[in-house]
Amino acid sequence: MRSRRAFRVWPLLILALALFWVGQSQVKAHLREPEAILVLGGSTTREHFAAEFAQEHPDLEIWVSSGSNPEYAEWLFQEAAIGRDRLRLDYQAVDTVTNFTTLVDDLEAAGIRSVYLITSDYHMRRAVIIGQIVLGSRDIAFKPVVVPSNDPDPEPLLRGMRDGARALFWVFTGRTGSSLRQSVS
Repeated sequence: MRSRRAFRVWPLLILALALFWVGQSQVKAHLREPEAILVLGGSTTREHFAAEFAQEHPDLEIWVSSGSNPEYAEWLFQEAAIGRDRLRLDYQAVDTVTNFTTLVDDLEAAGIRSVYLITSDYHMRRAVIIGQIVLGSRDIAFKPVVVPSNDPDPEPLLRGMRDGARALFWVFTGRTGSSLRQSVS
């Protein structure tokens, strides 16, 4: 009898801890002024948007994770009068989870405690789930900045939950599981 009651309490405890984690990270996001712009690759529209956004925030570095090729990205930001010294291009990521995991230690090493997170509207829910886990594991807050798209529907919640689980796996093991997908294909 007692073990059944304990079995029912654990899910509630886990839910309470998850809500606390999300809540405290949301508070930090409101209290901390972003110190950089993080752009998730996958669409040149995001980079165009980020270039305009960076013009409005001239003191912030722009970190682009696996965006367009370096020549195009450098040209795009140069056309927007963004100096190359503000631009950090990284091409290690192979998916949304690794967009975060390949840069989070560099952000932390640079002393960055808060970022603007730029991605497409349909992609933001999944990015927020992963960002809460990966950036949150290094106490880095973020403010989502949505790039409008022609895709009115967000990605399926199941995809976000799957990648959230991969992000948790990374927090505990340092591995994202991205290589498993490549070897299975």
